[in-house]
Amino acid sequence: MSAQSTATREITAAVVREKGSFELGPVSLRPPRPDEVLVRVVATGLCHTDLVVRDQVYPVPLPVVLGHEGAGVVEEVGSAVTKVEPGDHVALSFLNCGQCRPCFDGSPAACAHFNDLNFAGQRQDGSHALSLPDQDTVLHDRFFGQSSFATFAIAHEDNTVKVRRDAPLELLGPLGCGVQTGAGTVWRGLGVGAGASFAVTGAGAVGLSAVMAARVAGATTIIAVDVVPARLELARELGATHVINGKETDTVAEIRRITGGGVDYALDTTGVPALIEQCVEGLRQKGSAAILGASKPDAMIRLPANTFMQSCKSLMGIVEGDSVPDVLVPQILDRYMQGRFPFDRLVRFYDFDQIEQAAADTESGAVVKPIVRIG
Repeated sequence: MSAQSTATREITAAVVREKGSFELGPVSLRPPRPDEVLVRVVATGLCHTDLVVRDQVYPVPLPVVLGHEGAGVVEEVGSAVTKVEPGDHVALSFLNCGQCRPCFDGSPAACAHFNDLNFAGQRQDGSHALSLPDQDTVLHDRFFGQSSFATFAIAHEDNTVKVRRDAPLELLGPLGCGVQTGAGTVWRGLGVGAGASFAVTGAGAVGLSAVMAARVAGATTIIAVDVVPARLELARELGATHVINGKETDTVAEIRRITGGGVDYALDTTGVPALIEQCVEGLRQKGSAAILGASKPDAMIRLPANTFMQSCKSLMGIVEGDSVPDVLVPQILDRYMQGRFPFDRLVRFYDFDQIEQAAADTESGAVVKPIVRIG
């Protein structure tokens, strides 16, 4: 293990200085603390969450460096770090406290301090790893414990996941959020099993990851719902047995027709209340539905109470697929390397100075999962 540095490093980062835009420029990065890891970022996925924070739909203090699907090579580790060492290939995921009831119960994504650790823009003690050249302005960071839209990132040991060296590192960032969210919800949150019927609303990166996961799990009826024909066609290629264009068809009626009454499991990735309601309506007796899309702060779901009592249905909220990243990320990656989970089909790469184009293509639906090449 190399000696821990004490020098500040000059790096390049995409800074959100004002609502709605990224600006590449120089920032300073302080060395890792004893429990932290310095990562040379190779590539970072661009997620819908980055955009809603950039646009202040969910306000995080500005200026800030976002990015929460980073992948790279460990450059340096703090003196107390034992999980990884310099030279290791890693994917970065969300940060959890490890000390609350959900963390102790094995559900770190339900951490009681999730928002404070991932969205506050600072460490819990109020400090920052990043700073701007003009020392008078605070640069907020620690987004998902990483802020990986930068050439280097400081992560905590706990949200650093070691990955196999024979995998294409520039592809792996989305495993830490979008892909694990879809796959984890199917495998762990809902528990979709062999012979089950499953429907997902929204054929973006998370929804299509759920389709692939349902196929791996052995579900025999897999229904993808979207309004973009190209995404529905991709869903078929990735394992959907049926697709529904929500603009053209009564989704609930079609799900009931396909299944003879309703699906065992349903997932909404959109956060749109009307579509969440459709997911519940499309369940069979004792069916289970999950919500993982971020809704607007004032959004309300309206469902008849007897939908639950008389039909014994359930509706749950899930964050990050209820995943344990150190377990799930390698499991997805192993399946990818075996040709059983082709999430590379979702990806388009962009250079770092094309991050604004990547964001625009995400918002227009031109790309399913952009990855920004950084180093």
